[in-house]
Amino acid sequence: MQGASPSTVRRAIDERDPFPGGYGFAGEIDGTLVRDVLGRYPLFSEPDDPTAWSADPTELRDPLAVPAGCRRTATGDERLWTVPEPEPCEDDERVIEKLRSAVIDAVDAIEEPIPTAFSGGIDSSILAARLEGPLYVGGFEGSHDVDTARSAVDALDRELTVVEFTHHDIERAVPDIVSATGRRNAMDVAIALPLYLVAEVVSADGHDRIAVGQGADELFGGYAKVAKAPTDPRVEAETVRGAASETIVGLPAQLERDVLTIRAAGLEPVAPLLGDSVVTIALRLPGHLLVDGDERKVALRRSASFLPEPIRSREKKAVQYGSLVSRELDRLARQAGFKRRMDDHVGQYIDSLTRQ
Repeated sequence: MQGASPSTVRRAIDERDPFPGGYGFAGEIDGTLVRDVLGRYPLFSEPDDPTAWSADPTELRDPLAVPAGCRRTATGDERLWTVPEPEPCEDDERVIEKLRSAVIDAVDAIEEPIPTAFSGGIDSSILAARLEGPLYVGGFEGSHDVDTARSAVDALDRELTVVEFTHHDIERAVPDIVSATGRRNAMDVAIALPLYLVAEVVSADGHDRIAVGQGADELFGGYAKVAKAPTDPRVEAETVRGAASETIVGLPAQLERDVLTIRAAGLEPVAPLLGDSVVTIALRLPGHLLVDGDERKVALRRSASFLPEPIRSREKKAVQYGSLVSRELDRLARQAGFKRRMDDHVGQYIDSLTRQ
């Protein structure tokens, strides 16, 4: 069982509790397969034989993901848990204080020194400020993430290892990512590439785990489409709170990609901001503590009072753009003859790399 003890999982099943404490779970229990409600660990089986299962889809002939929040048996998938509907919270200051305590406890529960994937944004800075271990950032020369991370480590008085990407890195890593994740669309690959390339270096430096800030954008209103609700066509919700809930439902697919990518590079990801204690508070935050005017992740920023103000107020680009991976992936595609006028030219380029 990944992520939790069998007794914790059995209790979650018996009580239909989606957040029994901990950081999620996935695996076999009492002859069935179960995966937590946020899909924090990947789990697959053969479509016609749930007894043939693995956390690694490459080990199966025809891997079929166990849906998050479900139990799989020989007769099919049964939903055990759903993400609770947001409930009104107490006053703002009280919920911010509860969030601060939950975040600190979740990060501080990591006892041994552990490296952190660091971009200089609020999520990774929370980890870096409280965890002992080296900090790593990746990107092409002149990228926003590298510049921001260098500025942030100065404020935190920490050292930083910069993993500078090259075009050769992209060309050799794309087939590995496609093989490990089963994803070959341009967006998934562009997001996975920085994770994979940084994790490779961390693993080569002798580490077996890496702390990541995954989940914070979904939980705390970090996306532009949430901030622009209800006018953004990418969400159906009429409110910021509703739009954030939509993005949380999409977490399992994203976490599956990220975990499989990091594992393919030789590391186990550790995501303390996805702990049950943090998630349950995040689900209660009203819209104005997610987005307030131009500010996103309002509650998370206010809870991180232990960080220097310039870091708490800093906005960050998505990793595929902040690292310049999307730009350079597009450049390589065009250099290989896949022009922008072609349908899904970057996707076609990715396919060409997997055939070499």
